[in-house]
Amino acid sequence: MTHMTEQQMTQETTARQEKARPERFDHHSDECNADPVAYYAAYRESCPVGRTSAHGGFVYTTRYADVARIARDDDTFSSSREATGADGVAIVIPSGPGLEQYPIELDPPRSTGYRDLINPLLTPEAVDRLRPMIARHTARAVDAFIELGSADFVRDLTNPVPAAVTLDWLGFPEEDWARLAGPVHDIFAAPAGSERAQRGAQGLAYMERRIRELIRERRESPADDAVSELVAARNADGEPFTEDELVSVIGLLIAGGVDTTTSLTGSTLVHLSRNPDQRQRLIESPDLLERATEEFLRAFAPSQSMARTVRADTEVGGCPVRAGERVLIPWVAANHDPAVFPDPEEIRLDRDASRHLSFGIGSHRCAGAHLARAMFREMMTQVLTRLPDFRVLEDGLVAYPTSGNQRGWDAIPAVFTPGPRSTGTTVSAPPLGVAYDLTVTRAETVADDVLALTMARTDGEDVPAWEPGAHLELRLPSGRLRQYSLCGDPDDRAHYRIAVLRETDGRGGSEEVHALARDGVTFSVRGPRNHFPLVDAPSYLFLAGGIGVTPILAMVRAAARRGVDFRVVYGGRTRASMAFRDELAALAGDRLRLMPQDEAGIPDLKDVLAKEAGPDTAIYCCGPTGMIAAAERACDELGIRSRLHVERFTGDDSLEAAFDPALNTEFEVHLARTGATLRVPADRRLIEVVREAVPGLSYDCEKGYCGACETRVLAGEPEHRDSLLTEEERAEGRTMMICVGRCASSRLVLDL
Repeated sequence: MTHMTEQQMTQETTARQEKARPERFDHHSDECNADPVAYYAAYRESCPVGRTSAHGGFVYTTRYADVARIARDDDTFSSSREATGADGVAIVIPSGPGLEQYPIELDPPRSTGYRDLINPLLTPEAVDRLRPMIARHTARAVDAFIELGSADFVRDLTNPVPAAVTLDWLGFPEEDWARLAGPVHDIFAAPAGSERAQRGAQGLAYMERRIRELIRERRESPADDAVSELVAARNADGEPFTEDELVSVIGLLIAGGVDTTTSLTGSTLVHLSRNPDQRQRLIESPDLLERATEEFLRAFAPSQSMARTVRADTEVGGCPVRAGERVLIPWVAANHDPAVFPDPEEIRLDRDASRHLSFGIGSHRCAGAHLARAMFREMMTQVLTRLPDFRVLEDGLVAYPTSGNQRGWDAIPAVFTPGPRSTGTTVSAPPLGVAYDLTVTRAETVADDVLALTMARTDGEDVPAWEPGAHLELRLPSGRLRQYSLCGDPDDRAHYRIAVLRETDGRGGSEEVHALARDGVTFSVRGPRNHFPLVDAPSYLFLAGGIGVTPILAMVRAAARRGVDFRVVYGGRTRASMAFRDELAALAGDRLRLMPQDEAGIPDLKDVLAKEAGPDTAIYCCGPTGMIAAAERACDELGIRSRLHVERFTGDDSLEAAFDPALNTEFEVHLARTGATLRVPADRRLIEVVREAVPGLSYDCEKGYCGACETRVLAGEPEHRDSLLTEEERAEGRTMMICVGRCASSRLVLDL
């Protein structure tokens, strides 16, 4: 390894800062196109907020906090064309050609009615109904080239599948699909003023004509498609939407559906070809694709940046900006801000990247986020299962000519082992988020403060199959989500078993489980999912610490049944605190080494690894953060980090404030636009009750940080439990995140 001297490092920093001067900033420059992440990082280091003269002049920022604030503040930063005084698209810099897109080029409250029109078509439940169609189009695309052993992923997969899904869903006949999709790619990919951009603009005229024709056809003869639903919808005054309004909305749905998923999937395929170890991990652990999807979205944001127009004098990150100025909000820079995402240039499949801004944030957050994820996961699942050894031909890669607004690919040539066309057994991406009920059949204390729960399906059906390393997600009555590893026997299809350590200084989830759990109690669950799969290996070394023994127990049972060599090192505070030690001893015999700290001290993991890990040993570690960090350091020093598999126990709702569910009270909520008045019981979340009255409600994370469900409060005092609103916004009480928030008074009136 070559090490730079202090002088060389200083010179490199100086050179980088000299190049990253505010007046030189241009997100369409060749330098930015070559590596947008590095380009924004250099400006973040040198001048994170600044003013440039490029493209008529604008203010830029590189920080997550600024981007999120601007995107959420519609009163100060406008999305409308009227604010720019120009005819071009208002939400990009420079303003280019394009149909005016409702609702993203309107500000609230004008945009609200159009969001209400779109949202019911794109809820998680609506997208679940589209999954068979998505799988069908994806299988058809792969079938067309799988026997050849080569393909251009852009031409043959990532362009045609999103186009087919989006346009089929809307109701356009197949002969329109390619001609409607082409101009969208041209507009997004081409530099402003280029011949390709002009070709795209000309293609938009055909798109507008076909949209109008289909609207008129569906007014006369409705069909089972989205355009028919849009045509039949009524606005707040009870009137149908005009043809011009529908043209704008449908144009937006085409543009968003056709190109963004194309870009994301292409970038992910290129990355996995360059990183075959990560590709193999996804093949071996298909459940990991769910979490990895958010990391790929963070790393490869299709929409790189958008823009707003300043309504009134203000500041951005300390930089004064004047009314009428344009402000660039680069999602790509926010997604790589180390203040939010440590080591942002590194792609970690198991990173919790759900705070990414690739779908935007605020009133214009992408309504099609659930559909985009579904299309991406289906394409990736079929590639990973049907073309597992694909290799991208680097010399043939062709990126978009400019990535200032949209990053993507014009060509991704690839080769692979030819395979058969699909059959009825083709693997498709499983639907996410399907909840079901489990009833506790046995609750027993298995160690100090550790409660084991055996549960069966309330409906009497078999529990879904699982493999060692899998976990369940429990939704507690308070609304908290908690993940617990399965530690029973995968061969027992009648029951699941989990174990919960009571953490008195935690965020309340384990305390709630311990208070509730008894025979006959029912929990709503999702899963199982597996981000910690047991790979095939000739031998294993299992390192367990405390409650981290739960996934390890299932793995030891599997290793014992396979008859392979394994060793187990299990540590805890005391023997009495170590759950399942007798069960482990029965499985492992003399291959188990118990190391309670009060007897043996803290184990020297480097010494353990040096003695127990052979040249082909797979190492599995689960336990407290300090233990995992020590295992990682030891493996680094021994040069065996690639064989270490870890699972960290971190709740997905780590940003959620800790609230005692026992203090929840019942309250009333009135929905001003729908006229409904509802009671929210103490043991139900506000969003669950509201969804029953507003089926098309916009939501996503359900943890209080994505902003998808942000709702205006017209009366009453909200109790804020999110991590998005500032202290000033909380004090004002103008909006709330209804997925986690409750009521601090007796009644709320919401703008729904």
